[in-house]
Amino acid sequence: MIILLALPLLLLAATPAWAQPREFNCVGAEQLEDDNFAIPFAARAATPGEEARNAIAAAVELAKREERRNICVLGHALATEGGAQTGSRLAARRARAVADALSAAGIERDRVRAEARVVGFTRSTAARPARGATIIILP
Repeated sequence: MIILLALPLLLLAATPAWAQPREFNCVGAEQLEDDNFAIPFAARAATPGEEARNAIAAAVELAKREERRNICVLGHALATEGGAQTGSRLAARRARAVADALSAAGIERDRVRAEARVVGFTRSTAARPARGATIIILP
């Protein structure tokens, strides 16, 4: 009986542990001026197009060279891309798509945080971020 109870514990101990997330956050990352890469997206698109390839490749190159640095991917959506809720979801999908592209290129997923950033609704076009995403290699 004791052997039967201990067997599941032995099996769990034999399986590899999942990677533990690194402790960092992206609060204030958009204020950093160095090592930023703008990833353009077409209007209402949730996946980066061909024109994003060079910026993603440059970010991957720096991230591989600087393995101790973590990465924030901030997805952006304009108010004209579907309203508050839809814009927020679109920004999150954009951030996730870029984070997945970094991971597919060999960057450890636990180094990457993907977050949505949505601008409040305003009639002014001043100070609006470009639609898309921003990769920020943290110091």
